[in-house]
Amino acid sequence: MKKIRHMSVFSHIVEAGSITAAADSLQLSKSVVSQHLKLLEQELGVLLIKRSTRKHTLTSAGKDFYESCKAINKITEFAWQKAQGTTTLPQGPITITAPNALMDIVIAPTIAKLLLEYPLLEPELISGDSQLDLMANNIDLAIRVGPSQASDIKQRRIGKFRDILCGSHALLQNDNIDKPVYIANTWQGKHVSHQFVDAKGNKLHYEANALCRANSFYSCLALIKEGVGIGVIPDFQFNTMKPFLSEVFPELTLPINSIYALHTYDNHLPASISVCITAIEKRLIELSNSE
Repeated sequence: MKKIRHMSVFSHIVEAGSITAAADSLQLSKSVVSQHLKLLEQELGVLLIKRSTRKHTLTSAGKDFYESCKAINKITEFAWQKAQGTTTLPQGPITITAPNALMDIVIAPTIAKLLLEYPLLEPELISGDSQLDLMANNIDLAIRVGPSQASDIKQRRIGKFRDILCGSHALLQNDNIDKPVYIANTWQGKHVSHQFVDAKGNKLHYEANALCRANSFYSCLALIKEGVGIGVIPDFQFNTMKPFLSEVFPELTLPINSIYALHTYDNHLPASISVCITAIEKRLIELSNSE
């Protein structure tokens, strides 16, 4: 690292025309700049600049060495600008994970629109109801229901939804069914409990044993749609399924669920992640307003 620093100071001396001018441009003292040059020549074992009271002249070795230093400076400047570009222009790979229920209606359509605007983005979408470790799986952005308890995760609330307890029209219109089979996602567990509220604030506690479970949202949705039983799905999913499904308790509502955007970046959030979070938040607002 010291060698690179010496070389950088040397190139500034050559380009500025003197040690004094180089010291001014680098905002260093003249003695510090002179020391860099002295140490560089000592380590190389060659004289790079012939110095007199009036004039500094590059030796032949100094001219050749300067060309190498200039090439290194160009590479350094290019790498610096390229790295800075990731914070200003949405581009490059970005891995996004989200629950199945959010992927097809929220995430995928949002990313599709962003690709039309920012064709240099290279998204990888991972859909799943299990929560992946962001660092271990190189996840740039996770969209999740509920906040994370991890202290090393940066998170922001970007939206909300309500679950709807629903079943097929035919199932709910069948007067012979006392209590329909409850269909649960594996993460819900076998014993399910819901707290409903009516318009006046009265509460209804509903409990059920999940006799049918699946580890995928879409498997649960397919079972509900086919009339196997009832289960909860997000309101924005329910709105697309109204031709097939009805609410079990249409006069009651479940609590609001918050949606969070999570990442592991500190102060310098890449533009690719920032633009995705903003667009996903906008999509969630649109869905909420369309109810």
